[in-house]
Amino acid sequence: MNNTTKMMRGIMLVGLILVFVTGMAFAGGAGEAAADDLGVVRIGYVEWDREPAHTFLIGEVMERIGFQVEVLSLANPAMWEAIAVGDIDAHVSAWLPATHEAFWEQHSEVLVDLGPHFTGAGLGLVVPTYLEDINSIEDLAANADMFDNTITGIDPGAGMMSQTEGAIDDDVAGLGVFTLTEGSDASMMGALSDAISREEPIVVTGWDPHIKFARFDLKILEDTNNIFGDEETINTIVRQGLQEENEMAFRFFDETDWFALHEPINEIMVLSADGTRPEAAAAQVVDEYFDAINAALPSGIQMQ
Repeated sequence: MNNTTKMMRGIMLVGLILVFVTGMAFAGGAGEAAADDLGVVRIGYVEWDREPAHTFLIGEVMERIGFQVEVLSLANPAMWEAIAVGDIDAHVSAWLPATHEAFWEQHSEVLVDLGPHFTGAGLGLVVPTYLEDINSIEDLAANADMFDNTITGIDPGAGMMSQTEGAIDDDVAGLGVFTLTEGSDASMMGALSDAISREEPIVVTGWDPHIKFARFDLKILEDTNNIFGDEETINTIVRQGLQEENEMAFRFFDETDWFALHEPINEIMVLSADGTRPEAAAAQVVDEYFDAINAALPSGIQMQ
């Protein structure tokens, strides 16, 4: 076993401990009496922004239908490894075709892509709009000293971190003068908030949909070299065998009209950003949108 595999197994072991705690958040929901009938569903997610909101919405809804749900927070590479080996059944965090292309190609033979639940997703380097003269990556490179030659990044397993590192290594559009810092979504948001409060220059790796575009006036820099690819979709991935082992769970992921549920997902995202625990935010939003969510579910599958 190489060091990378050992590291992933270690991350997954921590995640499996976390799943006990996180999964308990749904225990005692409206579907508890029927949970044994519909089985256990394990869902992985990445601590980015929209992905936890969507995942906890799924967890709350599936519990009210009658499933027993466990949710597992993982780093991006570990999430793909977990679903490939069957430790989780599904995730809704696949940015395709470019950002997670390598993970999909590595594991596609044992996974099923159920298609997009969000379209028009964009990635790139992001700056505040008050930086009126910085509108492209070339503008950024020409004013690198303004940013202390630093791009503030997120977790190192994210696809766009690899894309940014590759552009720096190859000096695409003059980015070779920059250093990319690693962190997390939360640390990136903290740095962005601090800089904007003082109207200082800052550039971060970013994507939309993300809560930062609701909180701050930001722009994604023009990417004439197509470093980050074209607009992407965010897709639902399930493991092979789920359809045969739990057809109702498969139908839930495959046939739910996710495009009708953007508003409740966004509300959970905002509530969570304001400090509400995501499972509590999901329960509140499902109560509020109960009829609309039921209308988006597959025929014969309803919350009670």
